[in-house]
Amino acid sequence: MKDDQGRQVTTGRVRWRRFAVLAVPGFAATAALAVALADGALAASFAVSGQEFKVGASSLTGTGFAQYGGIDKNVRGKLLPVAVTTIKEAKLKDLCQSVVTTLPVIGDISLKLHAGQGAKTVEATDLFIDATQMSGDAEFENMELGRDASTLNRGPASAQGLQDAFGQQAKTIKMTDVRQTAWATNAGRFKLAGLDLKIKLGKDECF
Repeated sequence: MKDDQGRQVTTGRVRWRRFAVLAVPGFAATAALAVALADGALAASFAVSGQEFKVGASSLTGTGFAQYGGIDKNVRGKLLPVAVTTIKEAKLKDLCQSVVTTLPVIGDISLKLHAGQGAKTVEATDLFIDATQMSGDAEFENMELGRDASTLNRGPASAQGLQDAFGQQAKTIKMTDVRQTAWATNAGRFKLAGLDLKIKLGKDECF
């Protein structure tokens, strides 16, 4: 199999944890990203809340994958380093999303969402995930690691990082047993088939 430049490439399964180790050099650019954000050169899409949330899925398939280091900012101005994971078109099965809020007197309150169960599928386009942790078994096609983040061109149109920063991309991505913790998720379109949302007292998370 050859890539867009005619170079021979291989496909295969990659352990996400091992793959993430290769992504570590991208976070050497965190200081530069913070300066760029503070100077207004790199603007976060919105101020994130003070709570991370968890997302799980039995499987994720997608086309147009790109990943690079980034920075989110909350309303207090705190800078939060993230791995910006982007997919042009994604489909997920057995999606679970949860967030726990702790309130005075009341204690923990859990919001938990399920979708895409059984024959139904969750679909997203131009998906951006500002993650602090992601795990699962992953397989990539036409993988490029170490590409300048400002030249990434397989993900959504705006999925690019800073010049000279570490980036990686692939034509397709397949994951199973997906688990991620994130500050934010953006999508051009997010179709939640079979949506089921519940709120309850106590701590009840996806994983």
